[in-house]
Amino acid sequence: MGTPELARVTLTTLVSSGFPVVAVVTQPDKPRGRDLKVSPSPVKEWAVTQQLPVLQPDKARSPELLAALNNFAPDLIAVAAYGQILPDTVLDLPRFGCLNVHTSLLPKYRGAAPIQHAILNDEAETGVTIMKMDSGMDTGQIVAQERTPIRAEDTSESLHDRLAQLGANLLARTIPDYVSGSLQPHPQPTQGVSYAPKITRAHGLLDWNLSARALWNRVRGLVPWPGAHTHLLSQPARPLIKIWDAEVVEQKGSPGEILAIDEVGIVVGSGHDALRLLSLQREGGRRLTATQFQAGYSFKPGDRLG
Repeated sequence: MGTPELARVTLTTLVSSGFPVVAVVTQPDKPRGRDLKVSPSPVKEWAVTQQLPVLQPDKARSPELLAALNNFAPDLIAVAAYGQILPDTVLDLPRFGCLNVHTSLLPKYRGAAPIQHAILNDEAETGVTIMKMDSGMDTGQIVAQERTPIRAEDTSESLHDRLAQLGANLLARTIPDYVSGSLQPHPQPTQGVSYAPKITRAHGLLDWNLSARALWNRVRGLVPWPGAHTHLLSQPARPLIKIWDAEVVEQKGSPGEILAIDEVGIVVGSGHDALRLLSLQREGGRRLTATQFQAGYSFKPGDRLG
């Protein structure tokens, strides 16, 4: 059971590892992309190429889904970013329960956006957890975990891709020992619980009173959506500027003020140190290096962002 690209990686890894997948459950086809064309999920797209049965219920608690699952009589349900809360009737159906691939080291970052929040909060590492699901929100018993460092060059996009494969591989390694009984689930620690709520567009607006490092984490953690963004306050229209890449520099200046423009980027003051903008995009335009951006859309020292 899964929907986005992360779940597709889980599915392909299970199939390539020799597990007999009897059916796939994913979200209904939805409008996607700029043209809002109704399209299948990544999981469905791949499952169809493998001629796997695909179920797309509107609701996970529908009687039709439960009846179909009963007919398939699965021994185990693997879940990765399915997108709906599973009722007890589904959780209790397979004899080995439901195992979930969660992209954090539980109990840290329960919830919808663990990858982004790990970067936003300046974590040095994160990882994946294989959890036996219960009726709570990411509160089930831990079956296995694996760690990975968060690198300076990571964005939420690159970290997502690494964790997707890490989690898929860990699930494939874990299932045989889990079903044989040699690997026993254990309760999550009661200490260290935190939550990762869904990311919204509002998360992307930069507050230049924050430190440059916090702003840098925001730029990295919100790629590709909603993207870190700001407005040029020096122009009446206050155009929106999306920032794709940046770096911290040791320089003092008023928060939001453009302090300098050099051959590398555009240096902006913050609450502590400064942020050099390396790659930018004007609303409706395309992504450009700072040099390209400056050539067609001149900033000058003293201009303000906010």
